[in-house]
Amino acid sequence: MEKFKTVLDIATKQNSLGFGAVALVTAVGEQFFSVAMFSCPCNDLHFLYGMVFLLVPALALLLLGFILRRTTWMTLTGVCQRRAALCRRRRLTGVCAALFQVWSTALVAPASWIAVALINGKFYECAMTGTNVTAYNKYLCGEKGSRLQCQQEMYRLPCGTGTSVPQMDRQNVLLTLKAQSQILGLLLVTSIMLSSLLLTCVARCTSPISYLQLRFWRDYVHEESSLMDSYTTKHAEQLAERNVKSFFYKTPPEEILTPSNKDCEKISSLYKFSTKDNYYSTLHRVMEDCQEVDNGMMRLTSVKSNEPVDPSPLVLGLYDGSV
Repeated sequence: MEKFKTVLDIATKQNSLGFGAVALVTAVGEQFFSVAMFSCPCNDLHFLYGMVFLLVPALALLLLGFILRRTTWMTLTGVCQRRAALCRRRRLTGVCAALFQVWSTALVAPASWIAVALINGKFYECAMTGTNVTAYNKYLCGEKGSRLQCQQEMYRLPCGTGTSVPQMDRQNVLLTLKAQSQILGLLLVTSIMLSSLLLTCVARCTSPISYLQLRFWRDYVHEESSLMDSYTTKHAEQLAERNVKSFFYKTPPEEILTPSNKDCEKISSLYKFSTKDNYYSTLHRVMEDCQEVDNGMMRLTSVKSNEPVDPSPLVLGLYDGSV
């Protein structure tokens, strides 16, 4: 169980690991599945079995990418209670931009799975020998003397047993399928890299901030998130300890200041970027705008600004801090 928690903790930090590390972990997982779990059946379930192993884990990784992203839940939490605000064009634009950043990051793992699986060729080979497309089967079997047996016993070819097709003809068909799979896999890898490059170039070209400020912003967001998690855990522990001690020892509870629901809601909204303000997060904006009241405490003001605001730049969501 402890090992599983460690793996889950690493997965939740996939954005800090970088796209390359996520792709590498996914590739290793695909190799494990293909060696330890995959066994193509010698019946008419070929196509379904192969496509399930090719696509279903990719879908699971995509959903997991959405689940493990903090931005997903910051965007969706309470949205049903604020449907009127969501219908505003600026608010809707910010939500769509945030979800697009989550989508672009979550696609790394499933795309890596499909690409590695295609290059490996086992899943594609199993699936395509189970197709009932006569023209495709004729193409695979070619003009060999065993063409008729090849077409009729196509689903038995990956098994290597129970077929009257000569071994040489069987190997040629399987090599053709593997070649097709590897071609598709390499084309997918090239398409992913090209799309990633173009998207990164567009994000960098349209960035309203400089390269050094972008690096500082990224570091600040990471440190703020880590400190917020640490302080939240520590404060919850102190509050729980105070309440338990007060219950068992029958003593008045010590005063511990805890942010109100309204204050938490103010800092939980998505950050709205503005070139007019030198803020790096919603928390930064709120704390800079807070006001001191008579008892020396600080009162958090609204995060609304008179300046026009836009969603957080796309470049912040794509930047991985490596360059």
